Amino acid sequence: MAMNPQPSLFVLTGPTASGKTARAIDWAERHDAEIVSCDSLLFYRGMDIGTAKPTPAELARVPHHLIDVVEPRERYDVQRYVAAARAAVEDIVRRGRRVLVVGGSGFYLRSFFAPMSDGIEVDPALRAELETRLATEGLPALVAELRALNSAGLGTLDTENPRRVVRALERCRASGRPLAELATAFASKPSAFADFEVRLVRLDCAAEVLERRIVARVRAMLGAGLVDEVRRLDAAGLRENASAARAIGYRETLDYLDGRKPLVALEGEIVRNTRALVKKQRTWFRTQLPPHRVVDAADAAAPLFDER
Repeated sequence: MAMNPQPSLFVLTGPTASGKTARAIDWAERHDAEIVSCDSLLFYRGMDIGTAKPTPAELARVPHHLIDVVEPRERYDVQRYVAAARAAVEDIVRRGRRVLVVGGSGFYLRSFFAPMSDGIEVDPALRAELETRLATEGLPALVAELRALNSAGLGTLDTENPRRVVRALERCRASGRPLAELATAFASKPSAFADFEVRLVRLDCAAEVLERRIVARVRAMLGAGLVDEVRRLDAAGLRENASAARAIGYRETLDYLDGRKPLVALEGEIVRNTRALVKKQRTWFRTQLPPHRVVDAADAAAPLFDER
C-alpha cells in the first residue's frame, strides 16, 4: 500500500519591508490557504502601526492565525508559539486548506525546521537563584561556574550575554550534563513540524530598493500615528514586557516621549535601526535557514512557490 505523502507547509520569509504581507495575501487567496503569522511582534494586541500589522481589510481577505493573541505587557515565548502554531496548522489541514506561514522573526521561524525545546525542566527556584547571583555577583561569577561544569569548553556560547549565560547554567545544573552533551541530544530531536514537507521561499531585493521601502514604511508609520499608538501602549503597560518595548519603532518613540530624543530625530533613528535589523536578518537567513528558493521582491509577477 502506498504511503500517504507528507502534507506541505508553505513558508514565506524575508527581511523587514520586503513586502511579505501583500505577496502572502495574494498567494493565499489564489491557493485556498490560510496564513499563520511568524512575526514575534504581531502577537501583541494594539501594536499595529509600528509592526506594519496587516490592516483590518487585509485580515478580512484571508484567515490569519497568531495575530493579536496576547496583551503587550504579557511575555510570549517560543514554546507557546510552537504549541499554538502546531494547533493552528493541524486545524487548517484538517479543513482541507493549505497553510502559509509568513514572517521574518528568525528564532520563531527556526521552529519549522529544527527542535526548539530541549525538554529540560528548570525549577523556578534555581532560575531565581541565578538571577539573584547575576545581580549581586555579576556575570563573571556565573561564567566561571559554567566553565567549571564544562571541561570541554563552552563552544560558541556568547559569554557576554547575561541571558544566555544564565540559561546555559540553569540547564547544566538542572540536568547534571555539560553543554556539549546537551547540544548533541538537542540536535537529535525532530522539529515540531517534522511530519510536514516544509517548502521555504525568501523574498529579497537589491539594497537600494529595500532602502527606499524602509524609508517609505517609516514615514507611513509616523504619518499614521505611531507616536499616539506608543503613548497609548505605554499607558497600558508596554514597558512591563522588555521585548515588546525594545522593538524598533517603539523604543525610539519611548525615548522621544521620555524627552531623551527630539521629535525631529525620530524618523532618522527608526530608519537607521531598521536598516541595521535588515542587515542582521539577511545574514541570518543566508546562514541559518535550510536550502531555499529566493524570489525578487521587486518582481511582482514572479511566482512564489513552484507549482506541483
